[in-house]
Amino acid sequence: MPTILGQNQYGKAENRVVKITRDGDTHHIKDLNVSVALSGDMDDVHYSGSNANVLPTDTTKNTVFAFAKEHGIESAEQFGIHLARHFVSSQEPIQVARIRIEEYAWERIATSDGNSRFIGADDVKHSFVRKGQETRTTQITFDGEKWEVISGLKDLSVMNSTNSEFWGYVKDKYTTLKEAYDRILATDVSAKWRYNWTSDEERMPNWEKSYEQTRKHMLQAFAETYSLSLQQTLYQMGSRIINSRSEIDEIRFSLPNNHHFLVDLEPFGLKNDNEVYFAADRPYGLIEATVLRDGVEPKIPVDMTNL
Repeated sequence: MPTILGQNQYGKAENRVVKITRDGDTHHIKDLNVSVALSGDMDDVHYSGSNANVLPTDTTKNTVFAFAKEHGIESAEQFGIHLARHFVSSQEPIQVARIRIEEYAWERIATSDGNSRFIGADDVKHSFVRKGQETRTTQITFDGEKWEVISGLKDLSVMNSTNSEFWGYVKDKYTTLKEAYDRILATDVSAKWRYNWTSDEERMPNWEKSYEQTRKHMLQAFAETYSLSLQQTLYQMGSRIINSRSEIDEIRFSLPNNHHFLVDLEPFGLKNDNEVYFAADRPYGLIEATVLRDGVEPKIPVDMTNL
């Protein structure tokens, strides 16, 4: 039975590009997920395997990163326009370019001064939290006499665009990672904290205020820690909460290290001065630990997925 080729396209999907614009000490972030689909005179590659009209998908990926440097990212729309125009105008066989972009917005983390005053976002220049509500969680156990309340949150995306290093680690013959003295530190915070309220005879915490304040201290510690490791940042976050919230005795974190790798732009004659990154989603380092009030026994399960 004879067949003919119908509508077709090809390209590189989900190119995660993070662009840091440095305005002195103040940084601005554009975080995009860019998918490129191209179509046109592509019959031969389907019928005979001839690649004469095929621009490699790897080239489309490189173009996304190079354009982030060359043109910047004023907006997702403008960036997509630059890309689509380039592909159609520079490659005769390509007749249609479709650029789909998801933008992940970030807002600055407010911090505190010596008087614990909540400072406006303009005072924080390089620490960010992903816009959009994280998921708040709680688990309540009651045996007729005693209460156990373990609350928390998950999918709270945070980023420091500087003030993070990673070096001086163990190296063996399989080690290829280069030491970093100025890197992006990003993670999706999952945390569970256990309240020390266990009886109706005790004063019940103000749950809403406790959650808001715990989240605030968590973010402030992340923003204010000059980090030499994600483990150090985790411990500072937990310590800030334990020391600031008397109703909480234990907090356990699970922090994926959301790696951002500098893109090599030298093949395109461009210098990447800590501006354009590839945001890798996997594999990732996973840092987990519990921070406790001194003298308190841990009760939160190590595997928090069971909560």
